[in-house]
Amino acid sequence: MASAFRLQCHCILIFLAALKGETRYLEARGAGEDEPFLLLSADLKRELSGRQLYHRALRCIDMLSVEGQFTFTAEQPQLHCAAFFIGDPEELITIDYDFVHIDCQGGDFLKVFDGWILKGEKFPSSLDHPLPTSERYIDFCESGNIRRSIRSSQNVAMIFFRIHEPGNGFTFTIKKNANLFPCNVISQTPTGTFTMVIPHQHRNCSFSIIYPVVIKISDLILGHLNSLHFKVSCLFVS
Repeated sequence: MASAFRLQCHCILIFLAALKGETRYLEARGAGEDEPFLLLSADLKRELSGRQLYHRALRCIDMLSVEGQFTFTAEQPQLHCAAFFIGDPEELITIDYDFVHIDCQGGDFLKVFDGWILKGEKFPSSLDHPLPTSERYIDFCESGNIRRSIRSSQNVAMIFFRIHEPGNGFTFTIKKNANLFPCNVISQTPTGTFTMVIPHQHRNCSFSIIYPVVIKISDLILGHLNSLHFKVSCLFVS
C-alpha cells in the first residue's frame, strides 16, 4: 500500500509539471536485483538487430519486446490469455493482423488495449491518456477488417484473447515506430537516464517504473512565470 501511494505521488508531481512545463528530465537508479519481467531479454534484442523478421509461437501469457511475427494456435480451450508489448520510451507499437481464425459467435474474442492493465490498474491512467477508456479497446469481432492495423499511443500495448476451439488462432506482426515527443512511458529497465520533452502542450503525462527503484528528478522546468524558470531537484525511494 505504501509503495502504491508513493508511486501515485510520483505521478502527481509529473502531472503537475506537464500542465505548465516544456521539459522534464528523470534519472532512475536500481535499488534491487529483482526484475519482474524476465521475458524482456536485452541479449535477444541485440541478436535480432539487423536480421530478418523474427518468428515464434505466442504463449497464452506472454511478453514481447521485439519486432516480429507471432502466431497463437490453441491446443485446448484458452479462456484467459494476454500478451504485453513494450518498446523503448521513444517508440510506438503497431499491431498488424495477418491472419485471424476465431469464432466470435461462439464466445471467442481478440481485443487490443492501448496501454497496459496490471492488477486492475490502467497504464497510462484514464487521466493521462488522450483517448477515453472506451476507445482504448479495439475488438476484432466488432471491427473485423476495418481495424487490421492498430497503433498504440505510447510505448506499450496489449491484447486479450479467448479461444474455445482447438486449432483456431491468429497471427500478427509487431512493428515499432519513432515517437519524437513521448508523453506517457513505461520503463523497460530499472536503471538508466530518461528525458521527456513536452513542447508547448498542455496535457498530463506520466513516466511509470514497475520495479523497486530510487528515482532522482535532476531537472524539472515548470515553464515561465514573469520570465522566470523553476527548477526542482528531488529524490524518491520506492
